[in-house]
Amino acid sequence: MSGALARDAALVAVGGALGSLSRWGVAHVLPGGSLWHWPTFAVNALGACLLGLLLEFLTRPGAESTRVHTVRLLVGTGLLGGFTTYSAFAEEMWQQVDAGDSAGAFGYAVVTLGVGLLAAAFGVLAGGALRDRSAAGPDDSTAGPQRSAASTGDAPSAGSAANPATTESADATGSAAHDGGTR
Repeated sequence: MSGALARDAALVAVGGALGSLSRWGVAHVLPGGSLWHWPTFAVNALGACLLGLLLEFLTRPGAESTRVHTVRLLVGTGLLGGFTTYSAFAEEMWQQVDAGDSAGAFGYAVVTLGVGLLAAAFGVLAGGALRDRSAAGPDDSTAGPQRSAASTGDAPSAGSAANPATTESADATGSAAHDGGTR
């Protein structure tokens, strides 16, 4: 394993361990129930929002810096990937179906996925606003928002013909996996 790959794997592993421990903690703080699975619902909604915020905030034109690469792997793929859980969501739905509550399982699925999508959208909007504010700098109060090509839709999509070196895919947790380039 190359040095860079080993470093990246370590970042994801450390972040994933912290995220999994955090999810475990939430499961012991929030009440779980047979009708609604609050711990899983909460970590998935919060994780979707935070991942959207993080990835949009880190989006900058040009090549990804070492600092951004480190934060994205440690916090995005690792911590938030370990914090959120698609497998528990699926298992809880199956348990409801198996117990004869198909309508409840369907409702849980629709609400969880809908809230997750809205939370991610909110996170993206908040991350873009924070990024634009930080790009303007503290002394540049007269400047309008600084929008990157990616946030305005002017940038080619990931893996497009205009930028074939950039590819991104989501794993089962919704964490973005990058193999190079910019987001």
